[in-house]
Amino acid sequence: MRSSADRAAAATPGLRLTVIGCAAAWSTRPGRASSCYLVEFGGDAIALDLGQGAFGALAARRDPATLLALLISHSHADHCIDQVPLRHYVKYGRPGRPVAAPEVYGPVDLPSRFDDFAREPHLLAPFAYHALITGALRIGPFEVKVERVAHVDRSFAFRVARARRTGERPGPPGLVYSGDCGDPAGLVPLIRPGDTLLAEAYWGAGPGDPAANHLDAAEAARAAQEGAAARLILTHLRDGVDPAAARRAARAVFEGEVLVARPGLVVEIGRTG
Repeated sequence: MRSSADRAAAATPGLRLTVIGCAAAWSTRPGRASSCYLVEFGGDAIALDLGQGAFGALAARRDPATLLALLISHSHADHCIDQVPLRHYVKYGRPGRPVAAPEVYGPVDLPSRFDDFAREPHLLAPFAYHALITGALRIGPFEVKVERVAHVDRSFAFRVARARRTGERPGPPGLVYSGDCGDPAGLVPLIRPGDTLLAEAYWGAGPGDPAANHLDAAEAARAAQEGAAARLILTHLRDGVDPAAARRAARAVFEGEVLVARPGLVVEIGRTG
């Protein structure tokens, strides 16, 4: 017979992932924002990346001011440029009524890049900005692990999970987000058995150009298989890629569930009871 503590643990809700935007550096299809993924636990939320078009798509689902934090994987515009409308919303969106600003975690040089682009010093000053380093973060009820990956200089992947309770081992399943990543081996150390891997598969079923430092579907699946993930979600597919072919290529390598990201996709991670 299970103890009351065991029963309480069994009924614990998990993370909820909502795909806000999953397009690559461009898309000719209406309504296809670039990278942005909303992760919620209870009433709290963080967002992973905020590419072009993502601010409005995010705001349609949740007030961006209610985010605890925004984590930016790297400095390419399709992962970070909508910090500009977020900044304007925080600064000017409600005259006379302050708008809370989420804390922002990203590459150390990202604020200066925005200053250079806008020719305006301290453009992102409304945000409390934290330079990412490898290691662990605690953001509200979320535990976040940060690792460097191969793409451009200062590119990061994240593992997000509900914070563990005292004595809880090995801890609840989490979400591993690849950002952009040219080497699947760099993702494996982040993945724990039972996790969901949200991995870019820019080249779809392939082949791709190795010099571009992006994954294809089979490479993403290899990381999921080696890390013993329970689920793989292919995302960041470039225009012209056949999603069904990408899914077939992944399923030939990975034994777990394979999904293809689309705007509005909601996935429950680690919910029990």
